[in-house]
Amino acid sequence: MSESPPPPPSWNLTTMASGAVQFLRLPVIASSGLAVVASGLLYFKQNELIYPRNIPSDARTNVPKPSQFGITDYEDLQIPTPDGESLNALFIRPSNKRLAKDITVLMFHGNAGNIGHRIPIAQVLEETLGCNVLMLEYRGYGLSTGTPDEVGLTIDAQTGLDYIRQRVETRDTKIVVYGQSLGGAVAINLVANNQQHGDIAGLILENTFLSIRKMIPAVFPPARYFARLCHQYWASEDILPKITDIPILFLSGLKDEIVPPSHMTQLYTICKSRRKVWRTLPNGGHNDSVSEPGYFEHIHSFVMEEVLPSVKS
Repeated sequence: MSESPPPPPSWNLTTMASGAVQFLRLPVIASSGLAVVASGLLYFKQNELIYPRNIPSDARTNVPKPSQFGITDYEDLQIPTPDGESLNALFIRPSNKRLAKDITVLMFHGNAGNIGHRIPIAQVLEETLGCNVLMLEYRGYGLSTGTPDEVGLTIDAQTGLDYIRQRVETRDTKIVVYGQSLGGAVAINLVANNQQHGDIAGLILENTFLSIRKMIPAVFPPARYFARLCHQYWASEDILPKITDIPILFLSGLKDEIVPPSHMTQLYTICKSRRKVWRTLPNGGHNDSVSEPGYFEHIHSFVMEEVLPSVKS
């Protein structure tokens, strides 16, 4: 396998902390007036903190293309959503036709940057698995229109899955849903709502969390008193147990400094899928687990052992 891709930007909740630091980093909130201001900012500005789509500063305008990484067989798409938004997406075909399999990977990224920053990941996946890859850009990110929130991203995810189901060259393929951090929460929700269709053959989760509310105290302890004000839930701990028939791979970076590794451990524990696989990356941090030795080997083994048998059956 070629050199591992550089670590892509992921859902960096440090951004949430730095954005809130002006009013949350206080030894004690001594004034009820300050408490009101702080809680108001957390409530009304949390979407900007949770979905930092302008990081880096040119993330909305500078979206790398697959051709910059030597990929030639791809399409740059704009996919309409049912509620009137337009989602930028990249459809990448397998470069080695001899390895080509009837699998399409649907990729959901973390909460910063854009899909162009994750192209090296898609490239390794298509090269090693012989699969199609659809990289979907959430609303309000990169070249997609709209403003992100939990309801909107849920619609976006379903739009991406429906696109695969309707596209001629992918509608008969089995689908593997892959999510990093925030993308893991998006993926869990999507799979739970679609497992009965029978076309989702696998779910891959990397460094994702129990819920947004449980992430807030971990990222910035002084904000724990305001966690109840969070209206972006992404309650994966409640949704994941509903997935029973889809094989799931858990990839946990044990040195994740953003999402406590205990979140992944707890998700694995409560998972009720009859086929769940746990793999750790001992030196993996939140943003660089993808560069750790064994990362793509774990994915390859999971697809060969858990996904392909269901494709052939």
